[in-house]
Amino acid sequence: MNVLHLIRIQLCFLACAACSPGPAGEPIDLLLESAVTEKNIPGVIAIAANADGLIYEGAFGKSDISSNSDMSPDSILQIFSMTKPITSAAVMQLVEAGRVELDVAASEYLPMLRDVQVLEGFDEDGNPILREPETAITLRNLLTHTSGYVYEIFNPDAAKNVQTGQVPSIFNGGDGFLAAPLAFDPGARWEYGISTDVLGALITAVTGQSLEDYFKENIFEPLKMYDTSFQLAEQDLPRLATIYSRSGSGDVAALPARTNSDFLSGGGGLVSTAHDYVRFLRALLGDGELDGVRILDEDTIELMARNHIGDLEAGSSRGSAMPELSNPFDFFPGSVDKFGLGFLINRDQVSGGRAAGSLAWAGLANTYFWIDRENDVCGVLMTQILPFADPEVLDLLDQFETAVYLRVSASR
Repeated sequence: MNVLHLIRIQLCFLACAACSPGPAGEPIDLLLESAVTEKNIPGVIAIAANADGLIYEGAFGKSDISSNSDMSPDSILQIFSMTKPITSAAVMQLVEAGRVELDVAASEYLPMLRDVQVLEGFDEDGNPILREPETAITLRNLLTHTSGYVYEIFNPDAAKNVQTGQVPSIFNGGDGFLAAPLAFDPGARWEYGISTDVLGALITAVTGQSLEDYFKENIFEPLKMYDTSFQLAEQDLPRLATIYSRSGSGDVAALPARTNSDFLSGGGGLVSTAHDYVRFLRALLGDGELDGVRILDEDTIELMARNHIGDLEAGSSRGSAMPELSNPFDFFPGSVDKFGLGFLINRDQVSGGRAAGSLAWAGLANTYFWIDRENDVCGVLMTQILPFADPEVLDLLDQFETAVYLRVSASR
């Protein structure tokens, strides 16, 4: 944690002791408001909570600049890879029900995986060199990104394989991505990739339900996450926040509006609100239960929160088709080099913030969360701006987390 940030936030708290009550005197409000005005972040939402309820919530800036629409905790956002923990939770529901097993070959549930091969490179003519994998892919491999499946934007060989037409890009939609070869033998290393999309296809194969229907029945409706879905209803379009792209000069420009797709991506297809997503986080913080409704057993939450990659390190990809994204996890505070069943794990205590063993993840449009089960604190900070790991948003995330823990400490 940046010491200057910590001092700044502590001074803000002290100054607010002399402020008149109300939003203008709220130190976390001041952080978020200044981020909009000083850091050129179009809009931001931040919520912190514990198992009992909200500790803080605030929203500043605009969900759409052209229409002058305000950002609010109920604005609908594209959460991209923050879909992954929800998909992982759904898989663990199937494990609890005895419908799948973590260490059984995934091809038992998704037969298309029986023909998967490992890509070792390319011959002189540019043809892929393929071989049989030494071990079968398991659900545990898929949940921990040790399956061998990678993202083409991070892995040069995978990128070349897509560019030469050997396999469809996952970003094209459909199930053609299931024909993608592995980059390494399952369990050999950790590399971020399309594993959770494979899990999404597996859930559909096992249950006979679409991801939309399964998630709605087993997660969204029980947790009252009524604004979370793959398909955005027409009446909700006015609440959909615009995604902006920040140029090298700092200017922001609106990107085209989202359109619904027939491809329900278990790795990145959901829209949600900060209010909804915090309910999911609070359920995990409450050992699988929220407001008397249980979505996972306590033992399952404990299992998901353990390190499942042994001595491997999360984030240590060998190379990248996009060098600036070769390790997209450097932004997480502290040491996050371990991985559970669907989450990054902080190995060490973060100074002024989350405890060792906390869980975390993020989404492409600079949406972030953490779950600190030791201190009974979870937090989410959401924007809709690209590119990922925007320095201004990361600075705000750092300060927001520090401010949350100062507030929690002061209340005890």
